[in-house]
Amino acid sequence: MSKSVKNTKHSAATKRILSIDGGGIRGCLTFGYLQKIEGIVRERLDNPEAVLSDYFDLIGGTSTGGLIAAQLALGFDVATVRKNYEVMGPIVFSKPAHWAKYLPLFGSFRNKLYTKWAVQPLEQQIKSVISDKITLGSANIKTGLCIITKRADNFSTWPFINHPDGKFFADNADIPLWKILRASSAAPTFFYPMELDVGLPTKPDLGMFIDGGVSMANNPAMQLFLVATLSGFPYRWPAGEDQLSIVSIGTGSWKRRLEKKSLRKPGNLFWANQVPEMLMQDAGDNVELMMQYLSNSPTNRYSNVEVQDLSNDVLMGKPAFAYTRYNAEIETADDFQKHSENRNQKIIAALGKYDQATIERLREMDNGGNTKELLELGDRFAEEEVVDAHIK
Repeated sequence: MSKSVKNTKHSAATKRILSIDGGGIRGCLTFGYLQKIEGIVRERLDNPEAVLSDYFDLIGGTSTGGLIAAQLALGFDVATVRKNYEVMGPIVFSKPAHWAKYLPLFGSFRNKLYTKWAVQPLEQQIKSVISDKITLGSANIKTGLCIITKRADNFSTWPFINHPDGKFFADNADIPLWKILRASSAAPTFFYPMELDVGLPTKPDLGMFIDGGVSMANNPAMQLFLVATLSGFPYRWPAGEDQLSIVSIGTGSWKRRLEKKSLRKPGNLFWANQVPEMLMQDAGDNVELMMQYLSNSPTNRYSNVEVQDLSNDVLMGKPAFAYTRYNAEIETADDFQKHSENRNQKIIAALGKYDQATIERLREMDNGGNTKELLELGDRFAEEEVVDAHIK
């Protein structure tokens, strides 16, 4: 394992965390931001070939964000990771045949036709970018890495970390990294759970792991803050605005809306479809609210009429960390202008070419055909939003 995980590569006291959300193919929205940040890093380090693993002490992600985080932690430049997604997007993030999605949610017949079919290209594509010889404890990983998964058999959220002093490092160091990434991406009904042996050779412990987004950590920023500072984890970095910096990148946001008529006499199928998304939305909103409450962020997002954007609220009056959050808004131009506090005219112009049907399509996590448009949209938002002073 690289010594850089001990953070010897920075003379400054500040420890830096990069957090990347889950979101399927919408992970493409992150690359514009990541490329702009990489450009800032190269100027600061006075090195035109510097990569994000040279600057950030801990890079983490959930699901698709975990796959991006792993490549960055391995020392890939952003352009390479972006190209990998351009190839894998249409292959991995594709919907089943129209008729298949109407088959019963559970059952072996559906599994054979849909889930089992989908997992093979996912595994192949992960292995194509992450060698099956690289393990969680591999020296190929250039900096701290944290991949968020959910252990379904005991309902626990699992942050797999590569720090050699971690309590479970001896148990997990030899797990192939691609398997952990496959586990973090195992969205229920999309892919089979991933079975991992997280015990010692003399005492196996088989766990069934699913997408880390089935937790409070689809936006993993808060979980990474806990990993970095709690005494139960090995980093134990001090909190404080001048000592800890967190940059968080999302995979798209928008105002959720349901037609009132659909709520007058909703059936069980309606709630089965809507409740998981409602809970995930609440989880994401609360992570974002708490991250803003614990910091004095220059990128505070408007939450609601009551709490506004928390620009006047800092828990205990002292920021626990410097915090920057970027997240492209997948809205029509009219809705962006109505709901966004920025009302950036260049972004409004860029969104103007998308009608409501196109916007709704771009919000889908499993439509690989959206790859090119999402990359372009992410570039436009990053061009207007990333500011050098935001990156500590």
